[in-house]
Amino acid sequence: MKTSRRQFLMLGASLGSSLVLSNGAFADTANTLSESDPAAQAVGYKEDASKVDKAKFPSYVAGQTCASCSLFQGKATDAYGGCTLFGTKQVAARGWCSSYSTM
Repeated sequence: MKTSRRQFLMLGASLGSSLVLSNGAFADTANTLSESDPAAQAVGYKEDASKVDKAKFPSYVAGQTCASCSLFQGKATDAYGGCTLFGTKQVAARGWCSSYSTM
């Protein structure tokens, strides 16, 4: 089967865009803050606020999440966003840490 130049260019463009999109998706997940990260452990970060140890963090109030924290740099609709505490790492919008602030 002979491939025409047009088919070859379309296939190359399709493959190239797939690689770009997959690298972007990988970069997003690779840049998320892990609960095992020492900086995250220092402030009791949890990706899911409902799993916060209320005995260890009595300042936690149900309904507090990273998305409603003044340190969160994402939009309210984002699943992950930046946090001024963790530099380039992304935190879960539904997460929580002991530095929660509502300024």
